[in-house]
Amino acid sequence: MVELYSKHVFHIAYSVLHDSKEAEDAAQEAFVQVYKSLPQYRNEGFKTWLSRIALHKALDIKRKQDRRPTELVDVAQTLAHFPTRDEDMLSRLIREERNVELSEKISQLPQQHRDIIRAYYMQGKTYDQIADETQVALKTVESRLYRARQWIRNHWKEEEWQ
Repeated sequence: MVELYSKHVFHIAYSVLHDSKEAEDAAQEAFVQVYKSLPQYRNEGFKTWLSRIALHKALDIKRKQDRRPTELVDVAQTLAHFPTRDEDMLSRLIREERNVELSEKISQLPQQHRDIIRAYYMQGKTYDQIADETQVALKTVESRLYRARQWIRNHWKEEEWQ
């Protein structure tokens, strides 16, 4: 019976679960259920009966997956964001190192330039947000940012700020 219907049962389970390991488990549970339920079988079309059991087993597994705690899903999503290749890891390390170097360089700026550069470039704030927080006019924010950029151009080597 298993040899004859295993592919059929697997395909039913896979169509619900979309995961081969889970589909194999569902198929195995379906055949165990069929074996246990053979005394109650009423000669109504074996393949249809088997298909219905397989479908219900797959749906049970699907429901269990949906009820898993969100923590497990969050861990899976977090792991998915990790780089998978050495090149990606190297790129990330280089970027982090450049960010540390840039933060050190910015900390050496005069105070009025440091604050405006951090707010605009590091924190991603708009001119309006900076003006509201510092309680200065919008044009003042624009001119301070302009002066900060000028200071950087005049005091840093070009390769340091590109």
